[in-house]
Amino acid sequence: MKKTALFAAPLLLALGLPAMADEGEVNIICAAQADWCSLMQTTFSKTSGIKVNMTLKASGEALAQITAERANPKTDIWFGGTGDPQMLAAEQNLTLEYKSPSLPQLHAWAQKQAEQSGYKTVGVYSGPLGFGYNTELLAKRKLPVPKVWADLLKPEYKGEILVADPRASGTAYTMIATLVQFMGEDKAFEYLSALHKNVSTYPRSGVGPIKSVARGEASVSISFVHDVTGEKAQGFPVEAITPADGTGAEVGSMSIIKGARNLANAKKFYEWALTPGAQQFGATAKQYQLPSNKTTPLDPHVPDFKKIKLIDYDYAKYGQAAIRRQLILNWERKVFNQPK
Repeated sequence: MKKTALFAAPLLLALGLPAMADEGEVNIICAAQADWCSLMQTTFSKTSGIKVNMTLKASGEALAQITAERANPKTDIWFGGTGDPQMLAAEQNLTLEYKSPSLPQLHAWAQKQAEQSGYKTVGVYSGPLGFGYNTELLAKRKLPVPKVWADLLKPEYKGEILVADPRASGTAYTMIATLVQFMGEDKAFEYLSALHKNVSTYPRSGVGPIKSVARGEASVSISFVHDVTGEKAQGFPVEAITPADGTGAEVGSMSIIKGARNLANAKKFYEWALTPGAQQFGATAKQYQLPSNKTTPLDPHVPDFKKIKLIDYDYAKYGQAAIRRQLILNWERKVFNQPK
């Protein structure tokens, strides 16, 4: 938290926002990177006077907690992480309809996320899925840079690839949903089964694979590009590439939990999180997603979406509970439980 305070203090001064008196509290699950979450926690608390109780969870774990607490919610806001589980929460009536007056200021993809969920979630950032690789390890092991999805199946990558566990990670679920839409379901699971032979382990967190790759524990990860760029910004020898044959993108989202105990404060945080000032904290924390507010100044590290071949990802369909459940069960049965 000392590092967070160093970041937050000059931002408070720049925004002309003094610390305020105590105005109650708000309970937040944050599924973004830890430094980003901490910056938002500290700054919102100091500028609003509202005490922020924040816990960090992977997207799948956040959904599991909110589902378990549905009869007696202990969370007010769910911020960040992939949008598919937040769409699922909306479908299951776990989140509250709230149509923000800030919606017209947001990119079309963020507004579409809100509209398709019945205004029970909203897009706060977007980031493409790609490959992260350790440049030093690839050179040392004389491995080529993977450029298309099929490259990851080459035998020379055996034991060199890390992918998150889709039962806990929104990143990994986005990968499965992307491949199903890109290849068709049968071929996607044939691909994942073949990929399984080259995967070393399946960490529970979506950022786990690139953190391990950055530290030399494996050569390649399937990760969101911004997670790779964040590791590179910290000095690690990693680069990112998006598959030339097509890829998906997350719409990181935010939702108010139905039955929130601190609803008024939840709405205050929600509105603040959609402002350009708040949306700059991602880049401050070396997280380089595309912010949803169109007027947010862009860091040069944010990827140019015009240069990436993106599939037409159906967030509404692949955010449905039945589809998500079936895809994860199929992955467990056809991929994870198979011998290598």
